[in-house]
Amino acid sequence: MSGSAPFKMRLVHLDLKGAPPKVSYLSEVFPLFHALGANGLLIEYEDMFPYEGRLRLLRAKHAYSPSEVTEILHLARLSKLEVIPLVQTFGHMEFVLKHAAFAHLREVAFFPNTLNPHEAESLALVGAMIDQVLELHRGARWLHIGCDEVYYLGEGEASRQWLQQGQNNQAKLCLSHMRAVASHVLARHSSTTPLVWDDMLRDIPQDQLKESEVPQLVEPVLWDYGADLDVHSKVLLMEKYRQCGFPRLWAASAFKGATGASQTLPPVEHHLRNHVQWLQVAGSGPVDTLQGIILTGWQRYDHFSVLCELLPVGIPSLATCLQTLIHGGFTEDAKLRVESFLGVSSLEITDAVRYITGWFSPYHRRRKLIHPIMIQHIKPEALSLLSRWSTLVQQLEAALQLAFYPDAIEEWLEENVHPSMQRLQGLLQDLGEAAAHQAPPANPGLDKGRDP
Repeated sequence: MSGSAPFKMRLVHLDLKGAPPKVSYLSEVFPLFHALGANGLLIEYEDMFPYEGRLRLLRAKHAYSPSEVTEILHLARLSKLEVIPLVQTFGHMEFVLKHAAFAHLREVAFFPNTLNPHEAESLALVGAMIDQVLELHRGARWLHIGCDEVYYLGEGEASRQWLQQGQNNQAKLCLSHMRAVASHVLARHSSTTPLVWDDMLRDIPQDQLKESEVPQLVEPVLWDYGADLDVHSKVLLMEKYRQCGFPRLWAASAFKGATGASQTLPPVEHHLRNHVQWLQVAGSGPVDTLQGIILTGWQRYDHFSVLCELLPVGIPSLATCLQTLIHGGFTEDAKLRVESFLGVSSLEITDAVRYITGWFSPYHRRRKLIHPIMIQHIKPEALSLLSRWSTLVQQLEAALQLAFYPDAIEEWLEENVHPSMQRLQGLLQDLGEAAAHQAPPANPGLDKGRDP
């Protein structure tokens, strides 16, 4: 079945810059990834890699140890998942450039996003990162060097001066850094081919791309996470890249983390449509134009943003998307296979909400106004919900502890659970105050008609 799939390689992306999973959790999900149709992983380590020496300060509090990285690679091999590590080398460098020791290498002094490509120390820095990562990933056929969303490129003082000289332009600046990083990879690790995200390449004129020599050094990953992906435009872009001399191309879709910075549950229909569109792209160009597809699962939009959908809640979407790729569409067979792995669930909805919005709105709550009968409708439901929430939170914490480290759990609960609990507790408090305010007065007849 997988032999006829349009993408020879199907890689699940692990974005470790937010809620990185424990190794014990990965040992449970890797076999599932394989069973669902994946045959590779793109691991974006960021600050979870155990950098050494001067780079040691890049480590997150719960960064994997060298032995844990080795264990992850062993677990991947057991599940027949080929690992491609990802090291950011240009844009999305916040996890490096936020540190005072490396802040002088920012393109724009105020922003930690982008590396200054004019500094020799910049190339030495990313070269050292690459070498340490590949030391633990010996034999890796590919290394992803990022290079996407290089914001503020050309806005630094060194770049401004450079851009004023001769035929220099921003595209040339971008390509020269890509070429330098890719050349380092190939010079030091000749059996490893660099991959790059393609967004910085899309608008560069074909002649300039061809002359840059970059097509001989890297393989671009065309990424688009939209449900309304323009198939025709993608096919034209692939043709442009082929004519520029890129030997192989890759695609990148998304199974989670691409529909809102604070999204908590993946909209499966959106991601399913995205993969159906990529199947159309693959079927519209020459056979085997696309080497493989990376199913991205972003955990944060950048190093400083909030967490979006956690990996466990993204598994149903991942299953749907992988099986869609395997079967050439979300066929009945694909649907049955997803259901057999995951099952289905339903959500209960009560009537309490319509009573709250209709009779105990913010206007009413501020003024402590409520019809007494509505207290009987709202209070029991709210108390029941609070009790169920409290039990659920305990269960959720226990489940999260199996997969994630304490700082990720704390952040997730503070962002996504505690506010709902506090709103519910606030509603009950306002309800109690409104009820007291509406209590009938004491019997007025007791003090009337008495003469002294």
